[in-house]
This record gives sequence, structure tokens and C-alpha cells, in this order.
Amino acid sequence: MERHVQPAGWIEAVGWFSLALAFASALVILADIVLGGRRQKMWIMNLVYPVTALYWGPAALRFYFTRGRRASKPVVEKEGMPDSDKLPRWDVQSKAISHCGAGCTLGDIGAEWLVYAASLTLAGKALYADFALDFAFAWVLGILFQYFTIVPMRNIGRLKGVWAAVKADTLSIVAFQIGLFLGMWLYQEVIFSPGLPKTSAAYWMLMQLSMVLGFFTAWPVNAWLVRIGWKEKM
Repeated sequence: MERHVQPAGWIEAVGWFSLALAFASALVILADIVLGGRRQKMWIMNLVYPVTALYWGPAALRFYFTRGRRASKPVVEKEGMPDSDKLPRWDVQSKAISHCGAGCTLGDIGAEWLVYAASLTLAGKALYADFALDFAFAWVLGILFQYFTIVPMRNIGRLKGVWAAVKADTLSIVAFQIGLFLGMWLYQEVIFSPGLPKTSAAYWMLMQLSMVLGFFTAWPVNAWLVRIGWKEKM
């Protein structure tokens, strides 16, 4: 078993507060989509928005209410889909990254708990096992999320859809994970060496911040992918 350092009480309290805000934000979005009858025109976004709230918290909630609702079925049936060419660039970029980010988030959460439950290590360290499985899970789910975006928008077959999703999201996932792994390395190896336990709220709060960092390291790559047409404007 690897040694861990227990976070200070106030850090753990802040961690619980951050997680509570994130889960509350995700639940509000889910409730608005499911109970409020505002399912997205593109169904995968019904998952993307609440999952994004798991690390962006209230910021994702605000984006959903000010931007995401505009693409819900009731609004689209009444006003039509928003013209992506007329939307602010940051709006288009945020949606492009959110697909990759949502897949990465779910993959990272699943991989992290698998490493913990199975006491996995790589080169003698659990952190390196986290990196390996996080990337593998994130890549599979990120491609899956992108597939369900590209196929309905381009109306293409399954094999072409898979290849298009791989082209569209592989570089994005790599860029996102670079930021995430940098954040994880900093808080596990530098700030809280020899590392926080995964059972602490502080660990997951810092994971949220690392995912936000990943969001921004993925930004320039996604700008390029949208510009060359490998990713769809939304």
C-alpha cells in the first residue's frame, strides 16, 4: 500500500463544498432536461451538459441555461437551430471541448476507482497506473461521445462515423489529458506528496481543478480542429 497524506480539515471541508456544488449543478441540469421537457436536439448533449457540471460546477450550469437551452427540442422546433457561424467563437469552442471533456471525465472517474479498488500500480506507483487507465478509458468514451455528435450531423455510416470521431477527438483527448495529468502530478507529487487518498473530498476537488486545466489545454487544439472541419460547429 502506498503512503498518503491526509488533507487538513479546512481543505477537506472546501472539497466537500466543491463536490456538493458540482453535483447540485449537474442535478439541476438533469432535472431541467428530463423533468422540464428540454431534451436536447442532439441527444448526446443530454449527457454532456450534466457531466461537464461535475467539474465546472455552477459555471457549466450558467452556460447550459444561457446557451445550452437554445438547442433544446422545444426551442429548436419553434425557432430553428442556432446558426453556428453567428455564435461567438468561445461558445462554439466550449461546446467542441465539452464533448471530449465529458467522455474524459467519465473515463477518468471509472479508471481512478478501478485503480483504487484493484490496488493497481505501474512502475511501483498508483499515479502512473492512473495515467495509463485514465487515458485508455477517456479515449474510448471520448470517441464514443464524438461519434454520436458527428454521425447525426453528417448523416454518415457507422464505419465512416467511427473514423471521423477518431480523427476529430484523438488530438483533443490527448490535449485534455495533458492538462489533467499535469494537475494530478502537481497535487499528488509536489503539493501533497506522497499524495492524497482517493477517498478524500480534497482529492476529487483537485481532480475537478485538473479537469478545468485540461479544458484549457484542449482549447487551441479544438480551435484548429473546428477550423479545418474535423469537428462540427455547434
